Amino acid sequence: MAINRHMPVLVVDDQGTMRNIVRSQLRQLGLLDVDEANSGTEALAKLCKRNYGLIFSDWHMEEISGLDLLRAVRGDPDLRHIPFILVTGESRSDNVIAAKKAGVSGYIIKPFDPQMLKAKIETVFATRSSPLPERQTVGVSEASVSMSTTEATQLKFPGRFTRNT
Repeated sequence: MAINRHMPVLVVDDQGTMRNIVRSQLRQLGLLDVDEANSGTEALAKLCKRNYGLIFSDWHMEEISGLDLLRAVRGDPDLRHIPFILVTGESRSDNVIAAKKAGVSGYIIKPFDPQMLKAKIETVFATRSSPLPERQTVGVSEASVSMSTTEATQLKFPGRFTRNT
């Protein structure tokens, strides 16, 4: 499957070196329209301003983790369709299960090379032909989201990325 070279991609990681590595590997694959965010909060702001065709996010970040960012994206009707790949240095099965329950499109473990990245992207888009299944709404306490993360998200994005109760 050919990857759309004009697709805008958002790379989210609090480590500049990792953002550079992913950007470089995406360029090797022909994806040149790559934006970066150094936090989940910055990613949410960018997602409000631009339509992305793919999101890569590190799992472990301060304030808003990659998993919390995934939940916010899947909880927003305007964003839930965007393929989302979580990147982590761990292969713990409970993390994989949590990511799948939250609606992750793909999961990749560091370190990875351009061929592994390409295979993951192709797999994600090959399975995108069917619509996302409805995700179970997860309450804040169940999501293990700290109060400060929730409050920060609500303050910066009032009415968006919040759950109606």
